[in-house]
Parts: sequence; structure tokens; C-alpha cells
Amino acid sequence: MRIYLVRHGDAVPEEEAGSDRDRWLSDKGREHVRVLGRLLRENNVEPDTILTSPLPRAVQTGELIAQALDYLGIVTSLRSLEPSAHPRVAANEIMGRSGSVIVVSHEPAISSLGAFLMGRPAFPQFRTAQCCAIEDGKPTFSIRPDLNVVQAFLLD
Repeated sequence: MRIYLVRHGDAVPEEEAGSDRDRWLSDKGREHVRVLGRLLRENNVEPDTILTSPLPRAVQTGELIAQALDYLGIVTSLRSLEPSAHPRVAANEIMGRSGSVIVVSHEPAISSLGAFLMGRPAFPQFRTAQCCAIEDGKPTFSIRPDLNVVQAFLLD
């Protein structure tokens, strides 16, 4: 199973949206997510499932990635991917899927989920619109669209 953990793109300030839950992607966030989608496509990512937090900035991120990858399935939102959710609940829902899964969430939930999936006590925090690919419990690559960089991890 391949899991692509993604933190949502940059969002408008809470003051503009009215509350943290209602924040949507900023113009910069949309651009970075489009770059992320292009880099995922260039790395032959073909998701079987896209899961997001139900918050607007995560759903928008998932939809932009789906568009970039010509994903024809439904982008599904799960409450277990909200910012304060416990990683075990999200991991159980993700592991119930098969194939390649893109997961869009928030900090600190996304890095906690990465640590949980890899059986580690901690995982580096994600930048906005950053993706980390995990295959068989090990990281394989990370994408930082703000730097237009794909970094491969050397596996033992």
C-alpha cells in the first residue's frame, strides 16, 4: 500500500474567514497545490482513493490534486482527518482502503499520522502543500512545491 500524506495548501487568515474551521485556500495556496499536483503527476502517482479532512482548505487541496491527476473517483472527507483527531482512528480508516491513497489533513494531525503509520514516536512537521509518500511503512519521497523539489529517501 502506498500512502501519500499531504498538508493542505496555504489558507486565508482566520480573521478573513471568520473562524479557523472556515478558512479556504489563499491564491498562494492554490498555486502551491497546483505545483504539487504537477509534481505528483510527474512522479507517476495514480491514486485509487483521495481522502481529506472536511475543512474547506483540505477539501480544496484534495480537489485540486484530483484535477491535476485526472482522478475520476470521489474525493471523500473524513472527520478522523480533522486537526485534533487521533491518528489511530485515521490510520484504521486509511488501512481499510487498498492500493494508492492520498490523505489531505492539517498540522499537527498529519505529522502525528505519519509517525503512527511508521511506528515512530515523532515525524517532522509538514509545510503547507507538502507531501510525503510512505510505502510499506517507510518514507520513499517528499515533495515541497514551495521549493519545487522532490526529495527521494534512501531506504536500507
